[in-house]
Amino acid sequence: MQEPIKDSAYFIEFAEHGDERGHLVVAEGGQDVPFDIQRVFYIYGSDATIVRGSHANRKTRFVLVNVAGSSKVRVKDGLGNEAIFCLNRPRTGIYLPQMAWKEMYDFSPDSVLLVLCSEHYDEAEYIRDYDKFLQEVQQGQQG
Repeated sequence: MQEPIKDSAYFIEFAEHGDERGHLVVAEGGQDVPFDIQRVFYIYGSDATIVRGSHANRKTRFVLVNVAGSSKVRVKDGLGNEAIFCLNRPRTGIYLPQMAWKEMYDFSPDSVLLVLCSEHYDEAEYIRDYDKFLQEVQQGQQG
């Protein structure tokens, strides 16, 4: 497993096992995923014109995997850096650190986006206003 780079998003390739019966992909917390998994959810039925996410998290880290179909993920660090990831293979995911602004979009009709989280849900750690996110990132750079 690739070690996470502090404050940086990156692709993760999961091992794929298979034979004539089909394929199996394993994602174990603390091994294939760079944190212990505390929460799992998935997004499906989103139209290609819908944007999901549009928030940052103060504590939670994520791994996103399109287990079916495809979607794109725009990631911003609040310091002027932006990356767009295309998730279109069920054995490839992206790691997202805490304090990364994320927007998921361009969902294919068959998209199922699996999200693995390092923390249980806590609304208080979400930043849903982009200007507030930028302000907190700048404060973090100064302190």
